[in-house]
Amino acid sequence: MPYYVILSTLTDEGRETLKKKPERILEVNEEIEKMGIKIIHQFAVLGPYDFVNLVEAPDNITVMKLSVEFGSRGTVQLMTLPAISIEELVNNLKI
Repeated sequence: MPYYVILSTLTDEGRETLKKKPERILEVNEEIEKMGIKIIHQFAVLGPYDFVNLVEAPDNITVMKLSVEFGSRGTVQLMTLPAISIEELVNNLKI
């Protein structure tokens, strides 16, 4: 399955939700898994983004659905980057 890096930034509303209910992150992760997306790694980070996630998803459409669903809530802004493993890159460059 393809990999994607999802960079997310909480809105003011999202930060308020996180402050009041930190376990909301785990609930969101369950929602993501129900969409057919597997979370490989997840990090809270400092800087322009609040979270970095590495996920596996069946296709671009599934990831787009995630982006629209969560973006429409007004609590987070997402930037999604398709990712290719180095092994896959090297193998395809040999062709």
